[in-house]
Amino acid sequence: MNKLLQVDFEFNGPFGDEMAAALGDLAKSINQEPGLIWKIWTESAKNKLGGGIYLFEDEATAQAYLDMHSARLQQMGIDQVNGQIFDVNPVLSQINHGPIQSSN
Repeated sequence: MNKLLQVDFEFNGPFGDEMAAALGDLAKSINQEPGLIWKIWTESAKNKLGGGIYLFEDEATAQAYLDMHSARLQQMGIDQVNGQIFDVNPVLSQINHGPIQSSN
């Protein structure tokens, strides 16, 4: 069953186009992570937050990515990484145009 991973952390930038330019290679490398289906990058310059919403094939790959990503962020000096793994309701998500395929 697909799992959604939500991650956020304190982030002082860059944001917007500067963030895209600085982190493009990282974004490309994330596509190679086992079990990743997609990622939406999130940012808030106002609240000084960065993060993402990811869809993984299963809980094991979502948890493995969260563990690896948390360690990577901590090596970059980010102390607190908030990560939560959720079940996805594909039927309701499909009604609201979520990029999920219903098994029904």
